[in-house]
Amino acid sequence: MKRSKPLAILLIAALMILSLAACGGSGNNASNNGGNTPAPSTNESTGGDTNEPTDSAEPVVLSFWSLGTTNYEELAKEYTQEHPNVTFKFQNTSDQTAHHNNLTTALSAGSGAPDIFMLEIAFIERFINNQDKFYNLYDLGAKDIESNYLDWKWKQATSLDGSFQLGLPTDIGPTVVYYRTDLIEQAGLPTDPDGFSAAIDTWDKFATVAKDFKAKTGKPFTDLTDLLYNGLRDQSPDQIYFSTEDGSFIGDTNPQVKKAYDFTVKGIQEGWVGNWTLWSPEWQKAINDGDFGVLLGPAWMAGTIRNGTDGSGKWQIAQLPEGAGNWGGSFLTLPKEGKHPKEAYEFISWLVSKENQLKSFKASGLFPSIPAVYTEPAFSEDKDEFFGGQVISDAYAKSAERVKPVYYGPLHDQTDAFFKNALKNVLEKKADPEKEWESAVKQAKTLVDRS
Repeated sequence: MKRSKPLAILLIAALMILSLAACGGSGNNASNNGGNTPAPSTNESTGGDTNEPTDSAEPVVLSFWSLGTTNYEELAKEYTQEHPNVTFKFQNTSDQTAHHNNLTTALSAGSGAPDIFMLEIAFIERFINNQDKFYNLYDLGAKDIESNYLDWKWKQATSLDGSFQLGLPTDIGPTVVYYRTDLIEQAGLPTDPDGFSAAIDTWDKFATVAKDFKAKTGKPFTDLTDLLYNGLRDQSPDQIYFSTEDGSFIGDTNPQVKKAYDFTVKGIQEGWVGNWTLWSPEWQKAINDGDFGVLLGPAWMAGTIRNGTDGSGKWQIAQLPEGAGNWGGSFLTLPKEGKHPKEAYEFISWLVSKENQLKSFKASGLFPSIPAVYTEPAFSEDKDEFFGGQVISDAYAKSAERVKPVYYGPLHDQTDAFFKNALKNVLEKKADPEKEWESAVKQAKTLVDRS
């Protein structure tokens, strides 16, 4: 199996997804906490400046399909004030699936794609090898700014041979340990972030603390199997389920995958992993009520935790044992249908510069992918009272700099579901862990053979 997939096949798949969605039901997106999806809005930004373009600068209108809550329209107005000949036409949506399916449709039809497209990391494998449909940002000068960004983030949008750069990095979602200080104190553990991080800084210590916590509080240490499994899985070196060489399945021989699986089984058998379902109302209530000790999740998960107002002042953030992972984040790409690649590139490189990433973080919570931002005084100036007065931006920054580059591959999500379903069967049906592992491996190999 090769990493690339013909765009025509992907279009058919996308249209099938849209047809199913029209029949009813909607799931949660990979990098947000769900909710109703507003209809896309279209606005033209003039930058609040009525100056006419100069004779030497031709008028340029750049269409921009953005995703989720950003301050990009406001920043575009700033850009137009400095470049009066460049204006923007925005289309924004929070529906990730529709957003990316619309681009697939436009690229397949050969018309309708924007000048600038915001691409979420969960969908990047759909497009990264269709290089004839996008401008190579290395050809436009991206090599000059590559070193500004976190290495692992940049590589997420780089072809395996290193010759093609699909997008410029926007935000990231480094993973951390959110914990309830009142319950941690009840278990006799240090409640300050450094002290608690040290108490769980290896997975062996994490398991020991978890078992003791359950004995002393009567509550699960961590909330659910999926997030616990993710925490170890994402610390795989280089690759998880699939080889970077030929795309073959390696999940059964990757020791980190087996470690993640076995560790989660250990938590199930010792009773310190909860039995909630991610995104369910019951899970949200458990967060609010303090029904477990820790939650392993990305930076943007703080929004979900904040929904539980009864927990205000009781949560803080520690570091994952032995490393970190990332869940979520986007890139700005330039489809080749765009007629102004030079102007579009100049804008997006300005938009995700150090100065403007700091603005986006302060205005919209987009966590920066440029580590130089982390040393800016304005980055660390706010103490978060919900999180016990902790400067949580510093906690996320520490995690971000511990993440290692890892290859996921186009079949990651489907394959990952096999192993998570196996763990669910162990938890809920008391199924045999080894038989469930063997079943997940078999399903993964069958998937690869058919792809």
